[in-house]
Amino acid sequence: MKIISFAAIKGGVGKTTLAYNFGEWLAKQNNKVLFIDLDHQCNLSQTYEVYGDEKIGTVANIFLQKDNVTINHVKENIDLIAGNMHLDDIETNIENMTNKNMRLYMWLNNNFDSLGINQYDYIIIDCHPDFSTATKNAIIVSHDIISPITPSKHGFDAKYNLQDRIDDLRKEAIEFSTGESYVTAKLYFIANMIKRNTSSSNEMLESIKDDKSVIAVIPEKELFNRSNLDEVSVVEMENDTRTYNRNYNFFQEFEKTFKNIQESL
Repeated sequence: MKIISFAAIKGGVGKTTLAYNFGEWLAKQNNKVLFIDLDHQCNLSQTYEVYGDEKIGTVANIFLQKDNVTINHVKENIDLIAGNMHLDDIETNIENMTNKNMRLYMWLNNNFDSLGINQYDYIIIDCHPDFSTATKNAIIVSHDIISPITPSKHGFDAKYNLQDRIDDLRKEAIEFSTGESYVTAKLYFIANMIKRNTSSSNEMLESIKDDKSVIAVIPEKELFNRSNLDEVSVVEMENDTRTYNRNYNFFQEFEKTFKNIQESL
C-alpha cells in the first residue's frame, strides 16, 4: 500500500483535479483506491455525489475520535471517506490537544484490519490548501506528497514554503522513545497549468529543468480543467468519444504523464 497526499499552500493550483484524476487513472490500472477528502470545501466528495450527513460518518469523526467512519463505495476499484464542511471548526476545537496531529495515524492503525484498509493499493488524500492540523495529519501518514505548482511568483514561493513547513513538522513529530520522526514522506512537485509561449511558463520551465523533485509537467488544457466541473475523469472522457475524444494526443500524453508519476513515487 502507498499513501499519497496532494497538498498545497496556495489554492487554485489544480490540486483536487490532479488527485481525482490520478486516483481514477490508478483504478483503471486495476488498483484499489481509497480517497480521503480532508479539504473542507469537499469538492472531491461532491464529484462523487457523496455528501456528509448524520447517516454518513465523514472525516470529521476521525478527528473527533468517534467510531462511525463510513467508507463509501463510489465505483469499481474506488472508495471514498467523505469530507466535512466543518472540518476547519473541528481543527480549531482540538488545537490544544497533544495528539491533534496524530489522529489520522491512530485511526488508520486502529482500523487497518477491522475496516479492511489493508485491501487498498493506494490511499489518496486531498488536503485543504493550507498547513493546518488536518494537512499535518495527512503528511504524517503519507509515503509521498505531491504538490502542484503554477507559473507565477507566488507559485514559486509556495514551493519553498511547503518544503520549509514539512521540514519543521519532521522535527516536531518525533517518537520520543526512539528519536525518529513520524514524517518520512518524500515531497514531489508537479508543474501544472503550463501555457505555451508565455513568459511566466517559460521561466518556470527553465527554473525546474534540473529539479528532480519536479516529476511531471502538465500543460494548460481545457479537457483537464473540465474533469472536475463535469464530474468526469479524463480516463472516462477517453471512452466517451461522442463528447470528449477530439484530441487523441491529449489522452496519449495524459496516459504517459500519469504513468511517469506512478513510476517516480
